[in-house]
Amino acid sequence: MCAAKGAPPPTVTWALDDEPIVRDGSHRTNQYTMSDGTTISHMNVTGPQIRDGGVYRCTARNLVGSAEYQARINVRGPPSIRAMRNITAVAGRDTLINCRVIGYPYYSIKWYKDALLLPDNHRQVVFENGTLKLTDVQKGMDEGEYLCSVLIQPQLSISQSVHVAVKVPPLIQPFEFPPASIGQLLYIPCVVSSGDMPIRITWRKDGQVIISGSGVTIESKEFMSSLQISSVSLKHNGNYTCIASNAAATVSRERQLIVRVPPRFVVQPNNQDGIYGKAGVLNCSVDGYPPPKVMWKHAKGSGNPQQYHPVPLTGRIQILPNSSLLIRHVLEEDIGYYLCQASNGVGTDISKSMFLTVKIPAMITSHPNTTIAIKGHAKELNCTARGERPIIIRWEKGDTVIDPDRVMRYAIATKDNGDEVVSTLKLKPADRGDSVFFSCHAINSYGEDRGLIQLTVQEPPDPPELEIREVKARSMNLRWTQRFDGNSIITGFDIEYKNKSDSWDFKQSTRNISPTINQANIVDLHPASVYSIRMYSFNKIGRSEPSKELTISTEEAAPDGPPMDVTLQPVTSQSIQVTWKAPKKELQNGVIRGYQIGYRENSPGSNGQYSIVEMKATGDSEVYTLDNLKKFAQYGVVVQAFNRAGTGPSSSEINATTLEDVPSQPPENVRALSITSDVAVISWSEPPRSTLNGVLKGYRVIFWSLYVDGEWGEMQNITTTRERVELRGMEKFTNYSVQVLAYTQAGDGVRSSVLYIQTKEDVPGPPAGIKAVPSSASSVVVSWLPPTKPNGVIRKYTIFCSSPGSGQPAPSEYETSPEQLFYRIAHLNRGQQYLLWVAAVTSAGRGNSSEKVTIEPAGKAPAKIISFGGTVTTPWMKDVRLPCNSVGDPAPAVKWTKDSEDSAIPVSMDGHRLIHTNGTLLLRAVKAEDSGYYTCTATNTGGFDTIIVNLLVQVPPDQPRLTVSKTSASSITLTWIPGDNGGSSIRGFVLQYSVDNSEEWKDVFISSSERSFKLDSLKCGTWYKVKLAAKNSVGSGRISEIIEAKTHGREPSFSKDQHLFTHINSTHARLNLQGWNNGGCPITAIVLEYRPKGTWAWQGLRANSSGEVFLTELREATWYELRMRACNSAGCGNETAQFATLDYDGSTIPPIKSAQGEGDDVKKLFTIGCPVILATLGVALLFIVRKKRKEKRLKRLRDAKSLAEMLISKNNRSFDTPVKGPPQGPRLHIDIPRVQLLIEDKEGIKQLGDDKATIPVTDAEFSQAVNPQSFCTGVSLHHPTLIQSTGPLIDMSDIRPGTNPVSRKNVKSAHSTRNRYSSQWTLTKCQASTPARTLTSDWRTVGSQHGVTVTESDSYSASLSQDTDKGRNSMVSTESASSTYEELARAYEHAKLEEQLQHAKFEITECFISDSSSDQMTTGTNENADSMTSMSTPSEPGICRFTASPPKPQDADRGKNVAVPIPHRANKSDYCNLPLYAKSEAFFRKADGREPCPVVPPREASIRNLARTYHTQARHLTLDPASKSLGLPHPGAPAAASTATLPQRTLAMPAPPAGTAPPAPGPTPAEPPTAPSAAPPAPSTEPPRAGGPHTKMGGSRDSLLEMSTSGVGRSQKQGAGAYSKSYTLV
Repeated sequence: MCAAKGAPPPTVTWALDDEPIVRDGSHRTNQYTMSDGTTISHMNVTGPQIRDGGVYRCTARNLVGSAEYQARINVRGPPSIRAMRNITAVAGRDTLINCRVIGYPYYSIKWYKDALLLPDNHRQVVFENGTLKLTDVQKGMDEGEYLCSVLIQPQLSISQSVHVAVKVPPLIQPFEFPPASIGQLLYIPCVVSSGDMPIRITWRKDGQVIISGSGVTIESKEFMSSLQISSVSLKHNGNYTCIASNAAATVSRERQLIVRVPPRFVVQPNNQDGIYGKAGVLNCSVDGYPPPKVMWKHAKGSGNPQQYHPVPLTGRIQILPNSSLLIRHVLEEDIGYYLCQASNGVGTDISKSMFLTVKIPAMITSHPNTTIAIKGHAKELNCTARGERPIIIRWEKGDTVIDPDRVMRYAIATKDNGDEVVSTLKLKPADRGDSVFFSCHAINSYGEDRGLIQLTVQEPPDPPELEIREVKARSMNLRWTQRFDGNSIITGFDIEYKNKSDSWDFKQSTRNISPTINQANIVDLHPASVYSIRMYSFNKIGRSEPSKELTISTEEAAPDGPPMDVTLQPVTSQSIQVTWKAPKKELQNGVIRGYQIGYRENSPGSNGQYSIVEMKATGDSEVYTLDNLKKFAQYGVVVQAFNRAGTGPSSSEINATTLEDVPSQPPENVRALSITSDVAVISWSEPPRSTLNGVLKGYRVIFWSLYVDGEWGEMQNITTTRERVELRGMEKFTNYSVQVLAYTQAGDGVRSSVLYIQTKEDVPGPPAGIKAVPSSASSVVVSWLPPTKPNGVIRKYTIFCSSPGSGQPAPSEYETSPEQLFYRIAHLNRGQQYLLWVAAVTSAGRGNSSEKVTIEPAGKAPAKIISFGGTVTTPWMKDVRLPCNSVGDPAPAVKWTKDSEDSAIPVSMDGHRLIHTNGTLLLRAVKAEDSGYYTCTATNTGGFDTIIVNLLVQVPPDQPRLTVSKTSASSITLTWIPGDNGGSSIRGFVLQYSVDNSEEWKDVFISSSERSFKLDSLKCGTWYKVKLAAKNSVGSGRISEIIEAKTHGREPSFSKDQHLFTHINSTHARLNLQGWNNGGCPITAIVLEYRPKGTWAWQGLRANSSGEVFLTELREATWYELRMRACNSAGCGNETAQFATLDYDGSTIPPIKSAQGEGDDVKKLFTIGCPVILATLGVALLFIVRKKRKEKRLKRLRDAKSLAEMLISKNNRSFDTPVKGPPQGPRLHIDIPRVQLLIEDKEGIKQLGDDKATIPVTDAEFSQAVNPQSFCTGVSLHHPTLIQSTGPLIDMSDIRPGTNPVSRKNVKSAHSTRNRYSSQWTLTKCQASTPARTLTSDWRTVGSQHGVTVTESDSYSASLSQDTDKGRNSMVSTESASSTYEELARAYEHAKLEEQLQHAKFEITECFISDSSSDQMTTGTNENADSMTSMSTPSEPGICRFTASPPKPQDADRGKNVAVPIPHRANKSDYCNLPLYAKSEAFFRKADGREPCPVVPPREASIRNLARTYHTQARHLTLDPASKSLGLPHPGAPAAASTATLPQRTLAMPAPPAGTAPPAPGPTPAEPPTAPSAAPPAPSTEPPRAGGPHTKMGGSRDSLLEMSTSGVGRSQKQGAGAYSKSYTLV
């Protein structure tokens, strides 16, 4: 590394042994500059070789110079010497010679010259690194051959020679330039006295090369050059350099040539005029070399100059750089001759004279600065001026020129007085307006001057401006302002006042008031009297006129009596009602405006201070309720009346006590002690007395057990009056949670913190089960289950074995560890029976024994499972092991299956399921859908054995239904109904709340037993958002719907009955703010703003109470605008008013009627109109944007519905066979996540690989009074919502904010499967002759089989929704419905891949979405309206709904995930039943490639009568497809009885009588009439038979796809009803 620093930053280069280093693969350099300016350069050598050794030198160069540094680097290897180039040295300088050795090590380096070992003189030095230094090189001595010898071995040396040539640099002899004058000849030689030839000599002047010519000649010879100048001039001044150079060096010598020039004038002085007092410059400029020195001289007088004297240079007189003379202020003494003289020592001096004349401008020499005049008397002002004549004098008053000819009151006279002019201004007489500045101006040709005279005209003062500051009942306070004092100091004031009705002869006076006082109090006045007041002021000139007469009225006095008949009545534990009557009329002293109620707590320890509340008077009798008092505390109450004057005396204090309430703190020092295995003692101490809030009645102890699996036992409680209780009958060795509370007459108080206790151990109970199986001819295996009640920690198990026929009196005993639940007993006798039993052991002893089993060893053991079945409960997302240990000879094969609907599906091993070699089934991260019955089967040649395990997976709890039950000014009471607990008891609730416009949520944890909660200490009149979630042992469940509630209270408002202004004079206004009604919430601030009408700037004033406020410093006789803003926690109220101040004489002013008022109206209209217009435009813009979004969503929905209807119509008929009978419309299922279009036929829907089918029937078919000409087709859209991958925390209601939560039906069965997060939307298409309201859609499609273009027309019915606010708390806006539209639209995007929509017209109305999962859904209609109404009539009138239910649980097998139609019951390939898009998949294609599907013949409507019979019993129908007739007689088949099995009831299906046919549907617009298709079966009362056809029906809350069929004897399996969603779309 090499570091260098310089400015500019240098560039670094590298050399090795004086050779530049070439950058290649092994030599790399890089350079960068640090922040401090240091340049760093690195040399990197990759894979050093011997040739890379030597002396490295880094050289740093910039424009200024260079620097270098070198060091040697040795590379190990055989030494050698690089070839060295000859060296040229410069005589007189130092030279370094490097021996370029490479390789290492070596012994020494030596230098020789002429066979002599160096050094041999003092100028030679050999360094350790082998470098030879020659100091002060000499040509004769140092020139020659040098030999470098390197000793590489003791007897072996290598050498290399180098020749050193010495060059001698030139030497210039000294030369000088002689002094030169202009015009002289000049010859300068430059001679080189030594140096190697050839030598080149050049000349430079001031750094520039000199070229011969223009009077300059250069002659050069071998070692000499001369400079010749034929005529020297000023341009030849400068520095001359002679430069000599040869091969050794370049040298130079520099000298200066100076040419001298005598002085001469550039600018000559001339006579000049100067103006007195101004600056003047006397010009004189000279040049020469050396620069001449200039001197100025002065001769006074205007005659011939006699003698010049040097001009004294002071601050007023200076010589400028150009030699001119500057006089800053010309005076009269400066008149005279001036001489400018210059010299520089070359030639003779030069000089020139000039004359300066001084002119005097006009000047004011005398005038009075100030003077005084008396108003009405004459006054003269004099002004004297001098200067060059003529002089003009002008008088001005202020900025106005006085013209005596136009203003007769002024006269001007002017006269000469020697060298001066005197001008006089006469005032005849002086007036108040003359109290200004007068000025006299003197003007001549050379300037002007001004004199200022301040004239003060004195007179008696103006009367003071009198104002009333305060008027009381018996006194008033006056303040006055002295506007004009007559230009004389005020000496005193007089005040006079009288009754309004008296003359001033009966006045009362206050004399000689000090002039330093500007206010006074007039006392001893009479209340409610009218007075007139006036005032005088005095100065030394005289007395003023009387002031404007003011009229005032004294105010009311405070009441002199207290309120009467004060009574107290406790209302609640925190409120007392106070009633009273007004004071006696003669003691009210005015109108009673309101009352002040003072109350204080009289309990021990209270501070005794009254809290005051105010209320407005409403009549002679008053009532007020004191809130937020302490519970069960005694309060003293006093009442005072007040009017505008003040507050009267208070009533006598009356005491009352608030009602009892529940204790607000739990008992203290709660302790628990376990005594025995089933007895514990709980003790505590009484809560603080101040928190009992009543008379303590006793205590309650609440306790419940906590089991190992996280579940809670039943909650129990014991009531006692003591502070200790003994809990008996507790479960042994069990954890318990204990809480204690105190209660009063009002109810239970706060529970104490949960205290945990564990009962002591006891002997265990018997093992829960025991098995024994033979494992060989001499051994058996016994297995058992742990005791149901272990009552402690199991230490071991003891196995007992006895043989009744062996004669052994005592059984054999075997022991195992508590972890091992089976044992192999060997060495038994074949053919002999044994009795086996097991007992568990804890630290308390051996427990009861299990039941005894008999076993006999066998030679060949059939397969037996020693593990036990039963129910396994686990939280979700945990790994679960289901053991299935088996024995037998040969070793059994173990197989696991899971029951699904009516079949058992083998459990396949994947990332989620794993079967160990010992038969244990491992389920990883179980979910809700893993719940169910698992069967383990062990099989060998001797037989098989099975166990069934019921796995119950616990999930987080469902969301609670939250409602608001009560609100107050500071609290909100909430109630809720918990949802499903997810299989685990609810541990508690988490309530979150925040202010409506904030996202800062606060959490409150609530006990699991609570179903209501009161939020206290809330802001008055404020909207709050609240949500609730339940918690169980698994975790927190989904959050409830966010509800909003508002505490009582509103923003303040001003009562129109109250007078706002209580007093107004010319400069002040007093406001009464008691007219503000706080709206139930305390007012926090009142802001007042006022301004004179017609102005823009508002003046602000802030008041913190609703008392009185003064507006001061108002303009007299002016209309004002006033606006007020009062705020509390609920918001702010505004009030505006106008008022006018009085005139100076106390009179009122008329309203404003000028054009300015009209301008105010325009401004007010503009002020009001602009926000209204902007708000209107904003609302319109928002409406347009929302309408556009709505239209876009509706268009996508219409497209989806159009495509759905198109696909329905294509599958609704055969292209080459006319359709007869009622149209058997299919259902269209769009499974969005898997992008599948599934056609569900009216006759059935089949799962591939299964021999069962599901037959969903629309509700319209179940109507007994259905119109035969009306037939409806249902369209269902399923959305599983990623059940398998995302887990149960994802719900469709969570997709968008604000989605209404849905309650979940609590339908539980042994085989229930929780598909809790799925959705299905059902639309219905009806074909009717005369529908009530229809929306028509037309399209054209191309048949896929024969290319026939078919035109069809279908109708959709729609019920018009009514606008209602009935269910607002349980409903959300159409924002929720938009998520449904998005799902339909996404389905449409996928469906477009299969069918091309040509033409469609729809009109869709958005509706509110309500939770319709309750049992309020009606099941039919008797009118021929639309099928939507008949299928899903809203439970609340006018509210549109739609239905969303979970689809059928999906299997893991791909084939079972696809639902396909069954067009007829003929035995055709399943391939024929696939929809068009699915047939193209390789999974479903046949190998032969032939088309196996013939044209499907028309089908007959066969379930009409069954539908009518079923209508009043169930909503869905499921038939067993094992029967070819589907439970119904086929046309032409013999009559047979059929039954339909409904949940909890049996329905007999009547057989049709012979020859009877159902009414045939009439013709429709799209299809021809159909013939009768079936004969109704004959009635029968025969009960269902085993093996016969049967039908199962599900409830309305079940999905269409959740119903399944099964054989006789199989129990019905219901779908995930607990988590289904039910909506109705109308």
